[in-house]
Amino acid sequence: MNVPQNLHYTKSHEWILFLDDTTARIGITDFAQHELGDLVFVNLPQVGDKVEIDQVFADVESVKAVSDIYGPVTGEISAVNEELSDSPQLLNTQPYDAWFIEVKNISDKMKFLNAAEYQQFCEEDEGH
Repeated sequence: MNVPQNLHYTKSHEWILFLDDTTARIGITDFAQHELGDLVFVNLPQVGDKVEIDQVFADVESVKAVSDIYGPVTGEISAVNEELSDSPQLLNTQPYDAWFIEVKNISDKMKFLNAAEYQQFCEEDEGH
């Protein structure tokens, strides 16, 4: 399992890369894409939409199921990775390059896990 040190993580398996104090990119982790299986469709939000902590902002469909993607921050969507609409499999092959959204004007953020904490969380999760 790949867990880059420079990212923040959530217990719902999103990663967050802060570009500055109030802007971040959000995607799903290697663990998440592995658990989901082959992704075949991504339902993305629109630029200008609001994102709120613990609220669904997108969903992905795999050969196994449809899964919601949750906001780890509160803010406004400033960019959407449209490439995922045509190539959802990028989430499987490049989970840390295939971001969903960029959020600006972040006004609130949840408590994140660092790489070591997230890796431990996933290992405990697999054991249950």
